[in-house]
Amino acid sequence: MKLKAFSTFASLLLILLLAQCTSDKASQQQFSPDEEKVYLDKGKAIAAATFTTLSGQLTAALEKEGVAGAVRYCNLAAMPLLDSLSKANNATIRRTSGKPRNPLDAPTEWEAELLSAFQLEASKGEQPMPRLKLLDEKKVAFAAPIMLQPLCTKCHGAVGTDIAEGDYAVIKELYPQDQAVGYKPGELRGMWSITFER
Repeated sequence: MKLKAFSTFASLLLILLLAQCTSDKASQQQFSPDEEKVYLDKGKAIAAATFTTLSGQLTAALEKEGVAGAVRYCNLAAMPLLDSLSKANNATIRRTSGKPRNPLDAPTEWEAELLSAFQLEASKGEQPMPRLKLLDEKKVAFAAPIMLQPLCTKCHGAVGTDIAEGDYAVIKELYPQDQAVGYKPGELRGMWSITFER
């Protein structure tokens, strides 16, 4: 009787393990080469266009009103601009970072996972490369690293050295929970997170 009960238990355990393996394989579906190229190309194009638009607006505000004006512009316009570009591209476009300026830009679980992978590559002296992640059967995510450009140190560099104390006071007024300082040019600042409906 004990042997029969053990056999039943072992069979049930085996069924559960097989079901888990099947579930894991389903969640690790790979893209076809054509599909992968389409999403990578589309993600790169959207990230580049978004960066060009946002950095162009920020540079204009910086030249006209200095760092404090650029920070105020970013505070008012960055989110609406990303929303507008998201609608135009039929995607969800975000910037995220492990050290966000705006708490709304804190990474989700899957974004944190990819940020860690990018950080690991960067720490080895490698250039992090864009990648895709299948979030579920209907959603594909594109992620690309954001490396800090020299001009960006005026808002994201070292306080008191790259960022004037007065300018940082404006940053802290607009973003009381700011963590996005202390970066050097070429360091990983965060990543583009673009989600598509499949």
